[in-house]
Amino acid sequence: MGKNEVSIFWFRRDLRLDDNIGLFYSLQSNYPVIPLFIFDETILDSLPKDDARVGFIHESLSKINVQLNALGSSLLIKKGRTHEVWEALIQEFDVKEVFFNKDYEPYAIKRDEAICELLESNHIISFSFKDQVIFEEKEITKADGLPYTVYTPYKNKWLEKYHSIPPIREYDLTDFFSNFYKIAFVFPTLEQIGFVESSIKVKPYNFDGVANYQDTRDFPALDSTSYLSPHLRFGTVSIRKMVNFAAKKNAIFLSELIWREFFMQILYSFPKVVTQNFKSAYDGIQWRNNEEDFKRWCTGTTGYPMVDAGMRQLNETGYMHNRVRMVVASFLCKHLLIQWQWGEAYFAEKLLDYDLSANVGNWQWAAGTGCDAAPYFRVFNPEIQLKKFDEKGIYIRKWIPEFDLGYGQPMVDHAFARERAIATYKAGILK
Repeated sequence: MGKNEVSIFWFRRDLRLDDNIGLFYSLQSNYPVIPLFIFDETILDSLPKDDARVGFIHESLSKINVQLNALGSSLLIKKGRTHEVWEALIQEFDVKEVFFNKDYEPYAIKRDEAICELLESNHIISFSFKDQVIFEEKEITKADGLPYTVYTPYKNKWLEKYHSIPPIREYDLTDFFSNFYKIAFVFPTLEQIGFVESSIKVKPYNFDGVANYQDTRDFPALDSTSYLSPHLRFGTVSIRKMVNFAAKKNAIFLSELIWREFFMQILYSFPKVVTQNFKSAYDGIQWRNNEEDFKRWCTGTTGYPMVDAGMRQLNETGYMHNRVRMVVASFLCKHLLIQWQWGEAYFAEKLLDYDLSANVGNWQWAAGTGCDAAPYFRVFNPEIQLKKFDEKGIYIRKWIPEFDLGYGQPMVDHAFARERAIATYKAGILK
């Protein structure tokens, strides 16, 4: 008995049936489509068993599977090393075509190249699509074709291009849903994948505050941000829908989405930024890298309320308000002189919306070592930040319940730390 001829759509950072370009084109294949997701052990092996992001992926996949069940189809879930999973799939099915949406991170690029070589060697055609960005790595460049390394001119070029082309299309797949492969695959539990449910949950996104985004976004007590970032990270929403919405509603909110693409193209063009300074002139900085100081930063016990509230929010919820992220990152790099890679790794472990390009980009911005970075002599004063953005102490009291009982002394004097940071940076900058 011959194997079934099929096409496969490979879900990765696009966990939705709605407005999904790769899935749209896969469903117009000449073969029934198996929707596939692979829990990649290369990634999973480094995560705690209660990682909230894995739980969110599983929950999102479960919702997709329920939708597919209503169509007489189902998701095929696999777990293992990606290459080995694909080798087994090729043996199990007569795979004719494979469709997926592009991923621009270094690991993903290498993984996809290897899988495409495997498919080609087995005479299987693969198709990849731009789906998680409006403009990908080489679509927004300077006149000489080189990538932008400063945000504002990149944003201006991005907006110019966005407004000069026809409206960004949003893809309706419903007419093609009948082309899913009709089979009932067993959907595994989270425990069967090797994980357990986390007490930390991804919040639904909402746009209640978008109209006044520019007026409210810096005040953490208002809790008026959209909580959109983890949904963009895992693709439970379409970037096309979000950008088209933001373009009509709020220019500042739109600019935040453009920042996301700016950092993605920086990572693509300069992959060294994952571990190294974008500006190599800063390689000579003599960081203190005191482990006890780092531990106090991680646990939110620095004695600076804005810093401590932010770190406690992160540890308890997997979120941190964007204004507070800037304050805590500046504090680690400038006040404590701990190199940005330490903070980046801690955020990577904790953030629900962890995205490699944005995390690296923003940490290097805070440290002054990245493209379009804050200058090294700009040192946020956590006390002034507190007075400006949480004057009544609502945010800090939420995360530091003992605040009114006599909060501890700052672990380092601001004026001293500022002078030390500036002197250390100045001495360490390579000529």
